[in-house]
Amino acid sequence: MDGLGPRIKQLRLQAGLSKAALARRVGVSDVTISYWESGTIKQIGHERLVSLTSALDCSLRELLDEDAMNAIAGTPSQAGCQVLSLKADRPAPWERGESSDGELSTAQLLMENSQMVTPAEGEVFDFLVEGDLAAISPTENFQQDGLYLIEREGSLAIQYLERLASGRMRVSGEQLDGASVENIRNPPFRVLGQVRARWRRQT
Repeated sequence: MDGLGPRIKQLRLQAGLSKAALARRVGVSDVTISYWESGTIKQIGHERLVSLTSALDCSLRELLDEDAMNAIAGTPSQAGCQVLSLKADRPAPWERGESSDGELSTAQLLMENSQMVTPAEGEVFDFLVEGDLAAISPTENFQQDGLYLIEREGSLAIQYLERLASGRMRVSGEQLDGASVENIRNPPFRVLGQVRARWRRQT
């Protein structure tokens, strides 16, 4: 692939869609589709990327192949972006020395210095499955109720952390019956980052 544009065109043709049909599904004009495919427009924000995966019935990893990721610009001054793979049995990508070259843009939803991650092939996390895209801000502190990336006994997980009236912390996955209550000052896990935003491919 020479970039994201040819990749979009290839997936569109595989899906048997015209430019007009794809444009209707994504919510843009067919001229915009032409500009994306030709590379005239290189900046595509998160919401449009997720809409594209839904319209083309593909995963983010299929859409954002290595060359395509290098073609995405987060701001006019940035030339590319890397989406990092998240694996349960490995350290967080930024702790392995991996980093994003830039930021994809849906700016109002993201905090500055977020890392863009997607589950590696075959990996499933609570609140984040293969094909999802998440913005995670690295932090070691539980700051407010929300989703966090944590490390427990050498394994990564995404859990919902909330402060109880008692001052303790409730830790839960997608099923609330799996919740546990921990000492907020000395929990049996390490906080690695807070999930600031998520995008899920619609099926």
